[in-house]
Amino acid sequence: MAEPQNFRDHIPTITDTGNKRKWMYPQIIKGKLYHYRDVVSYVLLALLFSSPFIKINGEQMILLNVIERKFVFFGIIFWPQDFYLFVLALLTFMVFIVMFTAIFGRVWCGWACPQTIFMEMVFRKIENWIEGDWIHQQKLNQAALSFEKIAKKIAKHSLFILISFLISNVFLAYIIGSEELIKIISEPIGQHMSGFISILIFTLVFYIVFSYLRELVCTVICPYGRLQGVLLDNQSIIVAYDYERGEPRGKIVKNTEQNLGDCIDCKVCVHVCPTGIDIRNGTQLECINCTACIDACDMVMEKINRPSRLIGFMSEDQIKTKSPFKLSSKVYAYSVVLLILFSVLSFMLISRTDIETTILRAGGTLYQLRDNGTVSNLYNAELVNKTTKLVKFEMRPIDPDTKIQYIRKEDEIQKGSSIKVTFFVLRPQKSVSKYKSEIGIEIWSEGKLIDKIKTNFIAPPNE
Repeated sequence: MAEPQNFRDHIPTITDTGNKRKWMYPQIIKGKLYHYRDVVSYVLLALLFSSPFIKINGEQMILLNVIERKFVFFGIIFWPQDFYLFVLALLTFMVFIVMFTAIFGRVWCGWACPQTIFMEMVFRKIENWIEGDWIHQQKLNQAALSFEKIAKKIAKHSLFILISFLISNVFLAYIIGSEELIKIISEPIGQHMSGFISILIFTLVFYIVFSYLRELVCTVICPYGRLQGVLLDNQSIIVAYDYERGEPRGKIVKNTEQNLGDCIDCKVCVHVCPTGIDIRNGTQLECINCTACIDACDMVMEKINRPSRLIGFMSEDQIKTKSPFKLSSKVYAYSVVLLILFSVLSFMLISRTDIETTILRAGGTLYQLRDNGTVSNLYNAELVNKTTKLVKFEMRPIDPDTKIQYIRKEDEIQKGSSIKVTFFVLRPQKSVSKYKSEIGIEIWSEGKLIDKIKTNFIAPPNE
């Protein structure tokens, strides 16, 4: 059977004339997969709302403070000096997403994306609770203005605004920190006007997203759906319709011999889709793999005594050839790249020092010959404390004949801060064999070596 292609000419949320948005009223069918999504959603929501208030090593579990350029992941602080780690971690994550999508399609969107979780598992449920199911919602919106309609709309949108306000507070906690957020909430508004305005702006954005934009975020705004066409192949596991088994479609007519497939063209799979597509048309960028159509079709198949999973997780090859699932060669290539990136990132994280030290010779200076037979160079050092506690330190030259003379001595660094130290390095001139040589300086803290730095030392060679 030839597959109709006109559906690809427009998105399902726009009318055929193209000048008006078609509002989606997805039917909610609570099948087995829907209940699994419920559990996953509640776990992820609990993590989302609790993470800013959980402390590890005295720091917020997850903090993305762009303003102060401070990032915390599970108690480990990353500063601007760790930017290379951030870039490598981001690259590793992107390769993982590419590989995951190549294998499982857009499962992230339907099961773990905050947009989908909030829309389908929070806001959509509130809407159904107040206005009724998808049929009652259509009738309510088409009905003339009445007290019941006004009351329901006010109740729904009031709850939407309240939840958007709650989300905006949590979102801000990830950026400025939970302690700062508590100050904004508990102290007079006048003392934190910028923070209060930020909360109001975020509240408005979230309210517009979940009350108006809705599925347009997934189908129009988010670029991830468009990547599927590049990342998916015939061996990718996606939510798909088994057209070999389902076609030709047709209604069941009792006491009549029919040469039809298992699909009875009930269109329940279309009614439950939050983005309004017909999965029977094949893979589409609007599909978020929420699996609502799988639950709906399974229930229909059960009622007509036919096997389940007419719609299910399967690859194009599995549908055509009925062969078992196997990974494509490009997935193995992604795996190798991911393993290399993850290994390098792990090594860098493990070898990352608590104190990062940079030592440079003072610009525009030469060596200084001293009366006691030594030669000195002037250095500037910057030490950054990447830990969550105050660190006391001591700088020691590796060569026992080399000495350090401070212009201003510092011996401690506050958590998350940095200090600058200026000092002379003195060496006996008789031990200098060439004009430019290498010296090493160690940083010790509480009897432990925490960093080692090498730098150049210039002096006239001893003749």
